[in-house]
Amino acid sequence: MSQERDATPPGDTPAAAADRLVTPGADGDERALESALRPRSLDEFIGQERVREQLSLVLEAARGRGRASDHVLLCGPPGLGKTTLAMIIAAEMSAPLRVTSGPAIQHAGDLAAVLSSLADGEVLFLDEIHRMARPAEEMLYMAMEDFRVDVVVGKGPGATAIPLDLPPFTLVGATTRAGLLPSPLRDRFGFTAQLDLYQTEEIEQVLTRSARLLEVDLRRDGGGEIARRSRGTPRVANRLLRRVRDFAEVRANRVVTGPVATAALEVYEVDEQGLDRLDRAVLGALVRLFGGGPVGLSTLAVAVGEESETVEEVAEPFLVRAGLLARTPRGRVATAHAYRHLGLAPPRAGVPGGGVPEGSGGPGLFDLADGTG
Repeated sequence: MSQERDATPPGDTPAAAADRLVTPGADGDERALESALRPRSLDEFIGQERVREQLSLVLEAARGRGRASDHVLLCGPPGLGKTTLAMIIAAEMSAPLRVTSGPAIQHAGDLAAVLSSLADGEVLFLDEIHRMARPAEEMLYMAMEDFRVDVVVGKGPGATAIPLDLPPFTLVGATTRAGLLPSPLRDRFGFTAQLDLYQTEEIEQVLTRSARLLEVDLRRDGGGEIARRSRGTPRVANRLLRRVRDFAEVRANRVVTGPVATAALEVYEVDEQGLDRLDRAVLGALVRLFGGGPVGLSTLAVAVGEESETVEEVAEPFLVRAGLLARTPRGRVATAHAYRHLGLAPPRAGVPGGGVPEGSGGPGLFDLADGTG
């Protein structure tokens, strides 16, 4: 089905994320492992009901007209199925798929080489499209709208622009940071899909399907335990399933029950809310060393022995979404939910000193002048 080129490099997160079981990103090796678990059609794709229905209408209408589909932009956090949906779009349209990425397109000539080799109706998947170089981005405007590019030959006053007609194609762009895309590029996509984190019940369905393909004896309580710790992300769920499978094969007669899944994930330091060692270190330092905050990012990073970039881009996104940490103009602060997660009593407003028994005080988290950020 696919003609691939320029394998997608790692995403925007620092290299430290690669060692975490709960990171939503994936390197090339893991992407190869994931290929066996990817659904092949919209009917097999689990979750994202609204996006599936909308995309089904777009593709069915294009097939009825006998034309290439409108360009599609897929937005959302890593690990939710953007690459899978791009492959499904190509399969549903019975079209070949070309895969490349924004970081691989550093010059307009790189993009021109890809576009000029496309076949009629081919689907071009451009991952991390927000990281594409600006000259290539401007060339893409004309290619998406008029199916034409101007190839510049020569330099200086003698340079000549040669127009090159392109066959109709469908661009599928994927981004984890839609806000970084310029408006002229966003406006040229006929359909934009926003992928959301999965509900626990949907993750359980994903795990049931993956367990069947991997020939894992997954019991319902075992799937539920893994799903609760998967951060609403299918990629994390499948990764945890593989690690729990290893544990079950060695220590539990190959059967994944609730207690087996719990014991396995304790070995891998993934707690009941999906937090790992780094997440708990950030929360622990914030509460126990800095009284719940506010504290600056660089100070917090030094306290946990990590780079500021690692704390900001690897740990904080999930902690903020989970309601455990808040970013304010004065720095990072721990929420009442973070205290309860660590087994501590939430602080009372306006009383200094946090991380101590109920009634002994806490940081002034709830009386900040400005709680935005």
